Amino acid sequence: MKQCSAENIVALCDVDQDYAAKTYKEYPQAKVFRHFREMLDKQKNIDAVIVATPDHTHAVIGMAAIRAGKHVYIQKPMAHSAYEARVLTEAARQHKVATQMGNQGHSETAFGWCASGSGAGRSVRARSARLDQSPVWPQGIEMERPKDTPPVPASLDWDLWLGPAPHRPYHPAYLPQSWRAWWDFGTGSLGDLGCHVLDPVFWAMKLKYPVSVEACISTYWGGFWQKTEPKNEMYRVRRSCGTSSPPVGTCRP
Repeated sequence: MKQCSAENIVALCDVDQDYAAKTYKEYPQAKVFRHFREMLDKQKNIDAVIVATPDHTHAVIGMAAIRAGKHVYIQKPMAHSAYEARVLTEAARQHKVATQMGNQGHSETAFGWCASGSGAGRSVRARSARLDQSPVWPQGIEMERPKDTPPVPASLDWDLWLGPAPHRPYHPAYLPQSWRAWWDFGTGSLGDLGCHVLDPVFWAMKLKYPVSVEACISTYWGGFWQKTEPKNEMYRVRRSCGTSSPPVGTCRP
């Protein structure tokens, strides 16, 4: 929001009124909503929408805004699945709106300088690239879930926060930040940090869609709602190089 503070912020929407209270105070002229559909229906002077929610609701909110004829800026990752990304892309073409996925690294001068090869001095044809990253918080799929069921805070609309995800009891293990560790809500470290780590290489090497993706992971750590050490994760992404089929890896696809 701070990067857009000079714009005319006419409406703000959040499912947790207490969590958003500080931001609401910073933009007193903006009308406040809890449901994005109500905002789009009632606030007629919206030109563009910023979607900065957990991954699992990016596509739902983004699609509603696009169909309403609004330009859309969606924070990375663009969606929770490849299917959702494709549907959003086609919708943007159909409704002729401007869209962008948020990736702050892509907007930084150093990234563009590196991707263009400005500092290389000569042209280099790279044949491979290895990218490493370590998650800064627990990352998981769906191991154990919290067994206790504390009451939902009065300020939070839990059903609305779940959105398209399968229903489960509220627990503070999931929000406001650790939702990335749960597949129903996040996309793990690949969807989080991978968007930054992979982007410069795809940009510089002008890569397109991969022909195969493999993922390997070390032993799962239990109790994602507790403080744990990050796990080691490795991803192999291959693109077509003129061969009939990609090489076979040792990891389970």
